[in-house]
Amino acid sequence: MSSWRMRQAGVEEPRSGEVTVPASRGFVRVAYVEWGPPNAERTVLCVHGLTRNGRDFDELARALAARGCRVIAPDLPGRGRSGWLERWSDYDNALYVAAMSAVVARSGAERVDWVGTSLGGFIGMEVAARAGHPIRRLVLNEFGARVPATALRRIGTSSGRYPEFADLAGVEAHLRDLLAGFGPLDDAQWRHLAEHGAASSPDGGLRLAHDPAVTVPFRWPFLTDFVLWHLWDRIDCPVLILRGAESDFLLPDTVRAMRARGPAAASGRVESVEFAGTGHAPALMSREQIDAVAAFLLAPDRGEAAAAGR
Repeated sequence: MSSWRMRQAGVEEPRSGEVTVPASRGFVRVAYVEWGPPNAERTVLCVHGLTRNGRDFDELARALAARGCRVIAPDLPGRGRSGWLERWSDYDNALYVAAMSAVVARSGAERVDWVGTSLGGFIGMEVAARAGHPIRRLVLNEFGARVPATALRRIGTSSGRYPEFADLAGVEAHLRDLLAGFGPLDDAQWRHLAEHGAASSPDGGLRLAHDPAVTVPFRWPFLTDFVLWHLWDRIDCPVLILRGAESDFLLPDTVRAMRARGPAAASGRVESVEFAGTGHAPALMSREQIDAVAAFLLAPDRGEAAAAGR
């Protein structure tokens, strides 16, 4: 283990919690893990991608907790340790926004920093575009105001696979293929993703740790790009956009446009970083990626910086 990862290993293991939130046909349990001091000055909410779970953020959470942050990483409904819904149509953005709002309310934090990967970024944009939102700073990891239809069709095809596995090695091999865009992870990191991305299947084997119904909305034949400028043009908090250099999901033209339009861009509050050797989406497990997120989240606000300069 590198000296950097050994330093992160000194952080305590996460605390587990859950909150019950209303869904369209009842209630659903939303599980989360929490790192760092409960009374920290800054709370960071990390929201994962379509078929993933909150434990994807363990290395980022350890690093931020070591810097004094409180980090909360929930499992969206239908993923990880959270409850499943009866109908696939109930897995929609309204539910996700409500679920994450309940997690923020449970935390007691008045303001949070939001780190969203892919779908987690979409939910973050939805929240940040609303009046009175609680987001102080927003990190969009491989999500932007335009998503190409070709990328959505690819995601729908790949995420729709739901095989059964004889053992954890089979899960890991599947994830190495499915999540190749995460970048060059080491064996321990792939095993971590497999351990938290697998669940027992009824026949005694293993399956992926999500309800296959969560991918149904992505299986339609997308014919046009998914455009969200109506959201972006209402976001005024500081934003960091992360892009995988080999991504077909977040294109360079979209990043350039986001840095040139909207209230956040007009006030000079939009930054972007591109990571070589990654696609959709950077795993936020490398020192380079974690340091980029930490530098953005922990930089002083403009008012704090002005006061420090006096």
